[in-house]
Amino acid sequence: MRRDITGFSNPLVKRIRSLRDKKHRKRERLFLAEGLRILTEAREEGVIPDILFHATDAQLHPLAIELIDAVDAAGGEVVATTADILSKISGKDNPQTLVGVYPDRTTPLADLDRSAADLWIVAQSLRDPGNLGTILRTGDAVGAGGLILVDECVDPFSVEAVRASMGALFTQKIVQCRWGEFIGWLRSGPGQLIGTSLKTDKDYQQPAYAAPAFLLVGNEAQGLPADYEEACDLLVKIPMLGKADSLNAAVATAVMAYEIRNQFRRGDPAGGQG
Repeated sequence: MRRDITGFSNPLVKRIRSLRDKKHRKRERLFLAEGLRILTEAREEGVIPDILFHATDAQLHPLAIELIDAVDAAGGEVVATTADILSKISGKDNPQTLVGVYPDRTTPLADLDRSAADLWIVAQSLRDPGNLGTILRTGDAVGAGGLILVDECVDPFSVEAVRASMGALFTQKIVQCRWGEFIGWLRSGPGQLIGTSLKTDKDYQQPAYAAPAFLLVGNEAQGLPADYEEACDLLVKIPMLGKADSLNAAVATAVMAYEIRNQFRRGDPAGGQG
């Protein structure tokens, strides 16, 4: 269905604008994604928005026209509107010309197939949406299966996290669970839990990583709790040669993920020294 909306007081505009708040996203089980690049990457993964808003005062890119046709063909709703209304929906002064409304993409932990990938990323109490989005991009880049969010993490479907993921939100499985649930699930099958910590002397390039590898990163300020570290099969440290004592959480995740991936690429996961 296609229609035009020009009024700020339109009920649909009010409803979709409310998705900028976590409580409304959870209630509706919907979230927003903006921009041609992110929406096109979602479409390439076979994910079409339920509702698509596009600006009437901008020339549409051929890919945007294809997306509009795809939403229409799938029985979704295509809404032509003004840049001012798009700004109201997105909360940006210079909004993108496309805004998509998507169903929640959380995967229950019990439904996760650990054999689907040899590397998974696990984040505990992550607070920054930019870090979360960047970690999703890293996961996509290294061929990880997804991101398991443990305990109270920032909402992966917040507008900021979706923007930062640059489309990786649609290529990665996303799980949200508590620590006890995760560790019980992990120990019910194969999987090496690898933690990063300042309390170990083991260099991150020393151990042999084994698939499926679960890379565990902690909160940006506190790192991992002591009992979480004790539950790890391996604890490793990225050497710091300057005055800083640690890397940004997203950067540390990328360094670790590529070291694990490089071992697997060489076909020598036992290339470390144990």
